Amino acid sequence: MTDTVHTTRWGILATGWMASVFVKDLLSDPAVRGVTDVRHEVVAVASSTSTDRAQKFIDEHGQMIKTTAKAYGSYADLVADPNVDIVYVATPHSHHYQNALLALKAGKPVLVEKAFTTNAAQARELVEEANAANLFLMEALWTRFFPLAAEVREAVASGVIGAVQRVTADSSFGENVEALWGTQNRIINLDLAGGALLDLGVYALAWVFQILYHLQPSPRQPPTVASSVIKYPSTGADEQTVVLLTFPVGPAVDSKSEGQNNSTQGIATCGIRAGMDPDQKGTAGAPIRIQGTHGEIQVFGPTFRPTKYRLIPKLDTNTGKPVGPLSEVKDVEHVIPGPGERNGGHGMYWEADEAARCLRDGKQQSATMDWEETIVIMDIMDSVRKQHNIKYPNSIETTDYPVAL
Repeated sequence: MTDTVHTTRWGILATGWMASVFVKDLLSDPAVRGVTDVRHEVVAVASSTSTDRAQKFIDEHGQMIKTTAKAYGSYADLVADPNVDIVYVATPHSHHYQNALLALKAGKPVLVEKAFTTNAAQARELVEEANAANLFLMEALWTRFFPLAAEVREAVASGVIGAVQRVTADSSFGENVEALWGTQNRIINLDLAGGALLDLGVYALAWVFQILYHLQPSPRQPPTVASSVIKYPSTGADEQTVVLLTFPVGPAVDSKSEGQNNSTQGIATCGIRAGMDPDQKGTAGAPIRIQGTHGEIQVFGPTFRPTKYRLIPKLDTNTGKPVGPLSEVKDVEHVIPGPGERNGGHGMYWEADEAARCLRDGKQQSATMDWEETIVIMDIMDSVRKQHNIKYPNSIETTDYPVAL
């Protein structure tokens, strides 16, 4: 930890709901979450349509942002602002490639909302641009930076549940699709890269990957991919998707755990019609299960915003005694601190803190969510779409730049 507090000055590219949630977390007191080495300021906000809209966003987010932030009526003006240290791209993922590349070409580090791009080719282009310009770039898969997620990864690596055999993860809304979204909403509109996979499936894949890929010994090996898709009849977007991943090598866990390098399976499911939490009370149980030779870890709460995990020992069928180091079931709660939605903040400040530390330390990428992993996950989603002939318009699939959207 450094002796001084590092301040990161953010430019917010877009003024929608996601940008609002991020800014509220960004401006919360870091001390409330136990952070003393970094802090954040919002110094610019841009709307693609008007300066008035950007100013309205600023006015709605309190005195702290009103005293520091300048409003812009174009993204090009925002990325040209010399006071901006890093740009947060909060547009629909159909626009991420064009918007992130705009910022990178202006010499700005970038935090890009998930899904990173619409396809892996675009992801590779962004990484190449950032690498050539010596700029920081990261996918804003915010869940990866939760202290809960870090604890779960550490528990797996310690060997507490033995050799990992399988990970299942579900991220599903469970909504009346026709009544809520019709045919034009970005969730189901192919013109905006709509569908469950890029919007929700990325969270389920993130949980599978942070165990079965992120924790692999180097060099990491990507999985083979099989999938099943049910399409939304009105638009052809995927409304329910199952992805079966077979990893040739399992996570590197404590050497006492036998069979740690055996093949493993990951099952990622997502949907906008079937739901992971039908009564919104958690009655359905854990949407994430990490199963090993000595026990299991279950993760509760929404897949994208978990609040509790459970350690469950495996018992010998003959003696009834634990076969590994876990002696009893243990629940670990994680309250998300700070004012905001539900029980505290939303949880996006942890990814912002990581970005700030990477900038402070001169890093181009985060070890928690590195470029290679982002690209492999995009490869997986490309493969699923190819298997089921799900195509987006060329204007949002192309790697050409600039393209008007």
